[in-house]
Amino acid sequence: MTRTTDGAQGVDERGLRPYPGRPERRLALTFDAFDAHHHSLWLRYAHTQVGGRAPAESVVNAACARLLDHWPHVLVQESVPQYAWAVLKEEVARWLSEHDLRSALVDTAAFEAAARKLLLPEPRDQFTILQGELVLYAAISRLPERQYDVVVLRYVLGVPDEVVADYMGLDVATVHSQARHARRRLAKDLGVRATETEE
Repeated sequence: MTRTTDGAQGVDERGLRPYPGRPERRLALTFDAFDAHHHSLWLRYAHTQVGGRAPAESVVNAACARLLDHWPHVLVQESVPQYAWAVLKEEVARWLSEHDLRSALVDTAAFEAAARKLLLPEPRDQFTILQGELVLYAAISRLPERQYDVVVLRYVLGVPDEVVADYMGLDVATVHSQARHARRRLAKDLGVRATETEE
């Protein structure tokens, strides 16, 4: 609680003036640690959705600002990573809506995957590679939201199952189950045989 001392407004019992609308320094340090741990992956995810580095940084910065402004509330949630993931996805959706765009996954992920394959020795026809990637990522973009998130995090971004589970509020077995369902759906959509390999 703040009090006024010797004409100084907003000074607490320790004589410190908290920043308006910001957590105290100790809370800010916990946020900084959380942000440092997740920031890079959030940027990679946002980039697949909004299609560029600068827009991705804008989206992640907006998500971080929201989290920091309400960090004490965030810390009492059942799962901080899951809550933060939801905020990030809301900011992605807001940015796409404001710019009247759809997810850029088909363009960004397909292009990057095809480009990596083009660097391999003696690549196949470049247009065939790109066409195959575009078809796959278009099919991924049609998955239900939970399966979409699992596939993007797990396969496109290479996130470990435990982290996917934390972000989505699932157990690891459910992540595996969602991945299997997604693979079957993709196989049907693409007209190929689904593999039944256990996760």
